[in-house]
Amino acid sequence: MTDRLAELSAQGVAVWLDDLSRVRLTSGSLDKLRTEQHVVGVTTNPSIFQKALSDADAYDEQVRDLAVQGVTVEEAIRLLTAKDVRWAADVFRPAYDASNGIDGRISIEVDPRKAHETEATVAEAKTLWWLVDRPNLYIKIPATQAGLPAITEVLAAGISVNVTLIFSVERYRAVMDAFLAGLEQAKANGHDLSTIGSVASFFVSRVDTEVDKRLDKIGSDEAKALKGKAAIANARLAYEAYTEVFGTDRWKALASAGAHPQRPLWASTGTKNPEFLDTIYVEELIAPGTVNTMPESVIRAFEDHGTTRGDTVTGTFADAHQVFADLESVGIDITDVFKVLEDEGVEKFEQSWKELLENVAKTLKAA
Repeated sequence: MTDRLAELSAQGVAVWLDDLSRVRLTSGSLDKLRTEQHVVGVTTNPSIFQKALSDADAYDEQVRDLAVQGVTVEEAIRLLTAKDVRWAADVFRPAYDASNGIDGRISIEVDPRKAHETEATVAEAKTLWWLVDRPNLYIKIPATQAGLPAITEVLAAGISVNVTLIFSVERYRAVMDAFLAGLEQAKANGHDLSTIGSVASFFVSRVDTEVDKRLDKIGSDEAKALKGKAAIANARLAYEAYTEVFGTDRWKALASAGAHPQRPLWASTGTKNPEFLDTIYVEELIAPGTVNTMPESVIRAFEDHGTTRGDTVTGTFADAHQVFADLESVGIDITDVFKVLEDEGVEKFEQSWKELLENVAKTLKAA
């Protein structure tokens, strides 16, 4: 029987799960994904925790304890989610140790309501790092304009970072610059660079959703022929930028001091369009030194019928640039696309956080 996920991993793609819940932890299903499906990391976001904590039964005992202590709703959420993340970090510690700290990472995100506040983001990142207290933790920070200096400051403090909500190559280059500056400051501050990890989460499927909607509105044959091409081309151009930046003398100086590169992570890799192959954002983005964080449905789909054709990114950069030239020629304002996607991404996570606050408040009151 073909072990398709093993083949994918052998190509240098780290398979991570884009989900976490107390049920996954207590049932052992999370550990089973690690031991049987080659999953070597976990990402979370406010929407994932909003869904997880809606299953009140799994959190009953801890919620009762928190209610007795009279903690605030915000504090309760942090303690509930931190417990899940700490537990998951322990589950994946073998993967962390086996990869010398590269994989086995678990992410927890700062409050999305602070996405446009640099100082508040830095303060919460430090608090979460202290609260979870696991070396294989990533603090997720959105790649907003306010997030960029926060990324640098948090890395400079020796804290590992997952940069999230990246949509454009231009912003991705700014993220990589923030990463390099953070490591340079961390080195100056006396931190061991080999212990600091980072990934840059480049969102994929949402780009096709927004661009294809606009292509349908344009309606020409030329426009329709470009549907389903923008997201993969965008990610491939991100990988081109990654290879450029991590080939510079600036990076080599950090690498010689023990630093690990900030890997590109393909996020939002579940297909939103039922006309697309359900594994397309995995199969078309295979490249060494990358991470693909998938919903379990995509992991299972790839396990069942995914195809690994070697590196499907390197060597495609000219074609990817042409896709964007063609999009511009039919009238797509790609700068506006990325702005809309970032704004919607922050707004979506803010809404999930608000729903989470409301649900936990009701649960505390009932307890």
